[in-house]
Amino acid sequence: MSLAFEVNFDGLVGPTHNYAGLSFGNIASLTHRALTSNPKEAALQGLKKMKFMADAGMKQALLPPQARPDLITLRKLGFSGKDAEIIAQAAKHAPELLAACTSGSSMWTANSATVAPSADTADGKVHFTAANLTHKLHRSIEHPTTSALLKVIFKDEKYFTHHEALPSGSAFGDEGAANHTRFCEDYGKKGVQLFVYGRTALKPSPHPEPQKFPARQTLEASQAIARLHGLDPKQVVFAQQNAKAIDAGAFHNDVVSVGNQNIFLYHEEAFLEPKVLVGELREKFKRVSQQELKAIQVSSRDVELNDAVKSYLFNSQLITLPDGNQNLIAPQECKEIASVRAYLESKLVGSKSPIQGIQYFDLRQSMQNGGGPACLRLRVVLTEAELKHTHPEVFMNESLFTKLTAWVEKYYRDQIKPHDLADPQLRVECEAALDELTQVLGLGSVYPFQTAP
Repeated sequence: MSLAFEVNFDGLVGPTHNYAGLSFGNIASLTHRALTSNPKEAALQGLKKMKFMADAGMKQALLPPQARPDLITLRKLGFSGKDAEIIAQAAKHAPELLAACTSGSSMWTANSATVAPSADTADGKVHFTAANLTHKLHRSIEHPTTSALLKVIFKDEKYFTHHEALPSGSAFGDEGAANHTRFCEDYGKKGVQLFVYGRTALKPSPHPEPQKFPARQTLEASQAIARLHGLDPKQVVFAQQNAKAIDAGAFHNDVVSVGNQNIFLYHEEAFLEPKVLVGELREKFKRVSQQELKAIQVSSRDVELNDAVKSYLFNSQLITLPDGNQNLIAPQECKEIASVRAYLESKLVGSKSPIQGIQYFDLRQSMQNGGGPACLRLRVVLTEAELKHTHPEVFMNESLFTKLTAWVEKYYRDQIKPHDLADPQLRVECEAALDELTQVLGLGSVYPFQTAP
């Protein structure tokens, strides 16, 4: 077994972070629609979390934001002329399309891709599949740039394999790692991968579907990812999310469950058949690791489902510190909702618990748009050799933190209102910022505006 680490790749908030309320099914996104956002504050909040993780001894890196507005998509939709003219036309005739093409949603890298570590794959390489995110227009346009960035950061074909996003269409709706959890004794050893889906697309299902909000992830997409990544069926579990949880606002499973190594923390209403799921997970985990899975069910008596969704309790990051202790990185909202704080501090965390500590973080700008700490990061398990062949300049340290803080202060606005999306100068500012960012990170020309003739 090779020594391996879980690296958190956090999404760096982009200059166009705004509250357009584009994500039906995401209660926070809908609630804060048309409010004034603060891109500068959002980016600085994210950087502080990354810096905390790095200072705690974690392997912490970042993924850059995407170029917005996405003029390529607007041109495909019939708008023409110079860049400023395209923006003006879209703002006048289809403001909802302009909003979708100006979204800063790539910051939530838990949705960017699904990753399988080399310990689990048939060919012994790390596998990446960028999520097609077909359910929402503003996210479905992300995967080409996501794939390009991942291929630059994880370039060496000896260690890394990249797959195209799954075919577009409702049958293969793939929302990335927000519906995926890996359990293992040690990051470098074989593990068990849990894929959670909201619906089946190609065969009739006897189970109820959500009535209020749509189910985004399909079983067919999850199965395809497992095949592409060369996973052993003995190390894979597929489970259906509870329709009640989706209707409560758990648009991704990481809003109602979180896992890390040998711990699985989940709300009792998260899954359609929780006892069956936990039984299968325990059986496969024991067979693979000879260890017991510690499944912790949070009852509705302790935390009601609505409070779990509102607080993003399960969208906390569950991490293993260098000393071996597991800690929870929770949003500030968990501290402010009485039932959630009481459960965390009196029942979940403590000397007799496998979770030893908790840190609360102010990520209000992200939270108001529907993304907590776990939404902001993509987990990538890497061995020492794989780490050496990963692009080094995206890893957080004191120097990079200082550079990026100054970069944000230089380029980011401190407020964006809905009508600001029509400002052609916003595109100019975004492209200038990203052009400098690629130089800071040594990424080369990865954005369409950098390579266009």
